[in-house]
Amino acid sequence: MVHYGHSNQLRQAKAMGDYLIVGVHTDAEIAKHKGPPVFTQEERYKMVRAIKWVDEIVEGAPYVTTLETLDKYSCDFCVHGDDITLTVDGKDTYEEVKHAGRYRECRRTQGVSTTDLVGRMLLMTKAHHSNMDSQHYQQHTDNFGKGPKGHSPWTGVSQFLQTSQKIIQFASGKEPQPTDTIIYVAGAFDLFHIGHVDFLEMVYKQAEKPYVIVGLHFDQEVNRYKGKNYPIMNIHERTLSVLACRYVSEVVIGAPYAVGKDLLDHFKVDLVCHGKTEVFPDNDGSDPYAEPRKRGIFKTIDSGNSLTTDDIVQRIIENRLQFEARNQKKEAKEMAVIEAMKKREHGPGGRGSVGLY
Repeated sequence: MVHYGHSNQLRQAKAMGDYLIVGVHTDAEIAKHKGPPVFTQEERYKMVRAIKWVDEIVEGAPYVTTLETLDKYSCDFCVHGDDITLTVDGKDTYEEVKHAGRYRECRRTQGVSTTDLVGRMLLMTKAHHSNMDSQHYQQHTDNFGKGPKGHSPWTGVSQFLQTSQKIIQFASGKEPQPTDTIIYVAGAFDLFHIGHVDFLEMVYKQAEKPYVIVGLHFDQEVNRYKGKNYPIMNIHERTLSVLACRYVSEVVIGAPYAVGKDLLDHFKVDLVCHGKTEVFPDNDGSDPYAEPRKRGIFKTIDSGNSLTTDDIVQRIIENRLQFEARNQKKEAKEMAVIEAMKKREHGPGGRGSVGLY
């Protein structure tokens, strides 16, 4: 997948240097080393390009990063999160560059992982984003993210905690300029995916100097019109997902469902856009876009991409057994490495230098 945890790692990586090149693996490489990918390689290439801290991407990057790869793209060093990445036979994929002193580490984002998100999609309960200590959720995570022996600190499920600092780090901090065209869009933007990216890119292209504001609906509101167990990501997670996109200037956290006079006047909105997806009526049965339509500033955008969050969830459900096997296999490999680290630390040679936190 591509989620806000990855965006946060890329943000940290960019801060370590001047120019960020991101290597993205093919579907075949991921299937071999990790399990079935959720997004296709073409979707992932485009999604990573849309993350605002990325300067360039390398399509089909090798799973094991070598010095040859770094030299080929004139990179001084490579950056990875502080979780371990293993090949299919359990070797550290960054061993060579670590030995050469051309490796830096950034902190992974607590509370989100592909494993966790896939788990939420497989767990069809309304309460999953507000009640992660429920019996059903715990039982599910035990089945999904744990192998028979112990629990890996990298693959397990944890809950994301939003902070004002994190929002500041992700936010552009730019005020709209007098010559900017202020464009407003609203929605759930749940499980931020390529359908959202394509839509926002098309919205961005509606003006020469666009200032795109995304209104995000609160979880309860999303659940009212989407039903089932939506949203998969809570409002805090959806905020960071959208802020990481290079086409977005500002996010309204908990936007009103009806795009009314007050909102349009407050942000001095020039254009309101909506995709080809269904517009659900407000609580009272009224059209949430009545005011922008009346003002003649409403526009329906066809991004040419019909992918929805429902489609992503469907992909997961269809591959349920493969994903469950993937996570248990991944965790078993990680546990084996932890055991090896412990043995090295407490072995005959005295205390080692490996610390696991």
